[in-house]
This record gives sequence, C-alpha cells and structure tokens, in this order.
Amino acid sequence: MRIIPSEVKTSELHAYLLGAVSPRPICFASTIDSEGNPNLSPFSFFNVFGSKPPILIFSPARRVRDNTIKHTLENVYENMEVVINMVNYNIVQQMSLASCEYPKGTSEFEKAGFTPIKSDMVKPFRVKESPVSLECKVIQVIETGKEGGAGNLIMCEVLCMHIDDHVLDENGKIDPHKIDLVARMGGDYYCRASGNAVFEVAKPNLKLGVGIDALPDHIKHSTVLNGNHLGILGNCSEIPASSEIVHDGRLEQILSDFSDRAQRVNALQHYAKDLLDENEIDRAWQILLL
Repeated sequence: MRIIPSEVKTSELHAYLLGAVSPRPICFASTIDSEGNPNLSPFSFFNVFGSKPPILIFSPARRVRDNTIKHTLENVYENMEVVINMVNYNIVQQMSLASCEYPKGTSEFEKAGFTPIKSDMVKPFRVKESPVSLECKVIQVIETGKEGGAGNLIMCEVLCMHIDDHVLDENGKIDPHKIDLVARMGGDYYCRASGNAVFEVAKPNLKLGVGIDALPDHIKHSTVLNGNHLGILGNCSEIPASSEIVHDGRLEQILSDFSDRAQRVNALQHYAKDLLDENEIDRAWQILLL
C-alpha cells in the first residue's frame, strides 16, 4: 500500500497514522479556565523532549469532523499552565470516560470519578489516582494549521513532578511492572506496558560494537539468526578468539548426529539462537565459532 496524504480523506489518513505510529504514551491533561472551572482530557500525541530544561509536548488536534478546538487548548490560552498525569491500567476506563465531550464548564474529575488534588506550583489540579503527575507551565503553543486534523503543539516545562512511592523499586527507580502504564494504538486498541510485554535491550556498547558488517560471513548470512540476534552479536566490542569449548549434552548430540558440514553449522546456529534468546551471549559465541 502506498498513501499520498493529499490524495486521501483526512479521517482515513488519521486512522492509518494512529495505527502505524503506536503505541503512544497518554497525556492526561488537567487544565483550568479563566473562571476556575477544571477540565481533564487525554491526548496520545504526547512525549518528553528534554530533561534540562525538562520539556513535554502534547497536541490537542483540531477536530476532523467540524474543525473545532478542544477545551484543553482554550484553557491553555486562558491560563498557561497544565498538569500532565500519567495513565496506568487501573484508571484506563475512567480515563476513557473523561474523553467524552462534555459541555464547557463540566468537571471531568466528577464525571469520571477522579479525585482532584491541589497542585504545589500551578493552578490546575492533579489526579490523585495517577501514578505520576507533572506540574507544568506552558512556554509556547505552535499551531500547525487551521484545518480539521491540524495539531497544536503545547510545549510545557516541568516545574514539579509527583511520583507515587508504590511504583518505585528498592533503588528508588520507577519499576515498569509496578507503574503498569498503558499506551494508545489505532482504533479502539490500547496496550499494557507490563508483564511479558516488557523486555530489556542492552544499551549500545560505549566501547563501540563491532557491527553486523564485521561478523563472520557464515554468521552474517545465516538463515537461522534474525536481525535481533545479529544486533546482539554486533553490539559486542570484539569478536572473541576461539577458546576451549565446554561440551554439554546438546552440543555432543549435534556433533554426533551431523557429519555434513552444512547441516552441522545449521544445527549449531539453532543452538546459538536459543542461547542468544536466553542472553547467554558468551556461550553463543563459543557455539558459533566452532
């Protein structure tokens, strides 16, 4: 499929973009209007863009169907402050309810059953039930267009960050399983960022990895190892020298069953693949270099 944005309906393009660029973290924005009425609404055009200064950006896009803007944006223009509350699995249904387009002046805190907490440094309230809340001042609003679907980039500087102690690990860091965040996908789909959905990838080697291009040809062109396996090997700072191999039952079986060189290499690479999946990188190298 090939799509030229100018050749399709905005609503159709919007659906493809949201399905492709996902999962997206959710900004649960609390604002207040000039009369002091609170508003609470979620947005998935959102992320963090710096830490010194700490900058967050979210975008209440103009409605596609009638080209109107949302109360959140109106409130930001009236009072350049916002509290961004993170959404975890425990409050995802309430968050969805808060996205209903209630009349201006209606409190989504009340409609969705959330508890407003007075903020320390800004006027809008925090959401008590949220695992993390960030009090922000708005430093700029960038309008990307005037038609339905156009974004309004609200750039915020974090003034104060509140973290529920229950989501911290023993080292005082946020535990991804405890915070149990959710993210937005296309259509009605969300994803839950905990349990088996969370996995680790080692950061790039500060000593520089050798790169996939430097791997021996029989490894680089393997039909058994995929790009992830090659990436792990390429992230190693050197290709280890051949060392005395430690034999085990599986290796002995391979050496016994396959006298043909090509078949043996194939079987060894399957063994190495399983080792890499278990993060046994040194042992995988031993097997691959036999």
